[in-house]
Amino acid sequence: MKARLILNPNAGSADAADALRMALHREPDVELCACEAPGHGRRLAAESVAQGYDVVIAAGGDGTVNEVVNGLADDFGAVAFGIVPLGTGNDLARTLALPEDPALAFELALRGPHRPLDLIRVQSDAGTIYAANVCAGGFTDELEGAMTSDLKAAWGPLSYLIGTVKALPDLTDYDTRIAWDDGELERVHAFNVIVANGRTAGGGRPAAPRANPEDGLLDVVIVKRCTAVELAGLAARALAGDYLDSEHVLYRRARRVLVDSRPGMWFNVDGEIYTDEPVTFEVVPGALRVAVGETYTPEPGV
Repeated sequence: MKARLILNPNAGSADAADALRMALHREPDVELCACEAPGHGRRLAAESVAQGYDVVIAAGGDGTVNEVVNGLADDFGAVAFGIVPLGTGNDLARTLALPEDPALAFELALRGPHRPLDLIRVQSDAGTIYAANVCAGGFTDELEGAMTSDLKAAWGPLSYLIGTVKALPDLTDYDTRIAWDDGELERVHAFNVIVANGRTAGGGRPAAPRANPEDGLLDVVIVKRCTAVELAGLAARALAGDYLDSEHVLYRRARRVLVDSRPGMWFNVDGEIYTDEPVTFEVVPGALRVAVGETYTPEPGV
């Protein structure tokens, strides 16, 4: 077996680095490549496909995972893919039930089991890229700005609820047109739009809690324009785990979604800013064989 581990050397703690180093020492045939700059992980992954590697492993956070996944885009089926979660969010790793211990995650990444994971193809005038977890547009940035470290320390889990209310005066009401699959454009006034393959974003916050990353469908969650009180109630439901039945949320599944807003809605793709659209999201079913944890199930809560 020919395997390569692509490491973000700036991710993870010293203890995590030591644990991973020990695991690598036991697998001398695994090639270690450290990312030296943004975009380097993508180039290393593309080289891995061209050079006939069997397994490619991304060790880092969600940004590193996204870089490596996009580097595999020339032939997703050529390799098995694994993740050693070393970042602060590790949201895709949460959906895949990967262990936090780097040595255990490395062993899984190397030997599996591997499952066929859907990906999201994201297309706009800015080009085509792929997402493995979540694409989010709208009030995400405003909310992050309201979530100060003091607020998090003082209120703990309630900080997200309070931050949502604090951010409301700065939220943009996007006049949004959305086309589902091959349907006509529909109009909705929205605060944000989430297109998801995984279930959480931003370090474990529920984004699409019912998402199945193997069902060949995108989970699309739209928070519609509402009042401060209604938005606070929605945030409280999100903290409880599932907010999709709220009257202030439009939730659908689709194979393809076109989003066109006024003003332009900036989207991040797996946490990285991409475009202010119009943008099309399309599922690529079973594109990548990905290592999963022992307790992973495609259907949430099963």
